[in-house]
Amino acid sequence: MRIEGKGKLLRVFIGDSDTRDGKPLHHAIVTAARDAGLAGATVLHGLEGYGAASRIHTAKILRLSEDLPVVVEIVDKPERIQAFLPRLDEMIVEGLVTLEDVDIITYRHNVSGKDAGA
Repeated sequence: MRIEGKGKLLRVFIGDSDTRDGKPLHHAIVTAARDAGLAGATVLHGLEGYGAASRIHTAKILRLSEDLPVVVEIVDKPERIQAFLPRLDEMIVEGLVTLEDVDIITYRHNVSGKDAGA
């Protein structure tokens, strides 16, 4: 089954060493998104990057960084993403948040057994 529609992509750029209540911040964001009933979240671990301080963080063997870049991506309906932003404001001390309009195409297994040929 294919579901389509307009949505909003929320990206949160933070560091691997960022924490919230003693746990990784990316985990706190994913947990808060799930608790808010958002459609889904994905954490991407970067190999290299830099932020506002222009200090390069890298995973190269000879320059092993303790603060690699992390991106949390969340996609849902625009109004649900907007409602989640105040929660992010409480959680993020330093980072970057971007919002983009997206076209959503979701593929899901039809559990009713009414797929073509079933």
